[in-house]
Amino acid sequence: MSSNPQQPPEIPQDMKAYNQKLIAEFRASGGKLSGPMQGREPMLLTTKGAKSGEERTVVVGFRAYGDGYAVIASNNGAPKSPAWFHNLLADPTATVEVGPQKFKVRARVARPEERPELARRIDYLERQQALTKREIPIVVLEKT
Repeated sequence: MSSNPQQPPEIPQDMKAYNQKLIAEFRASGGKLSGPMQGREPMLLTTKGAKSGEERTVVVGFRAYGDGYAVIASNNGAPKSPAWFHNLLADPTATVEVGPQKFKVRARVARPEERPELARRIDYLERQQALTKREIPIVVLEKT
């Protein structure tokens, strides 16, 4: 795996196990990661499962946007959006962890007029968009 923050990390074979390890390390270290993720600053996003009602935490990249953040529902270029995106459509209230901070947010899909500016800010969107035919949603997370 690449340790250069400018290069995207390789996608692990068992993404769920990889993310569980990242989540544990993130929480234990106040957001500081080691190994291939050293120097990166991901976000932990906790949503309520649309079907199960159980809390689900995922690791996502983000960019600051206004008083909140913007994330992309790329699912590594898969044909379908990630489960967390569907969870937010069902219940837009979520919890975000950025570094040592933890707070509630309300999610919304970026408005069409916001998309060009957000696409410029999210430098990896174009690379992810090239992997799929669907338009990757941009989600705005606003602090509540």
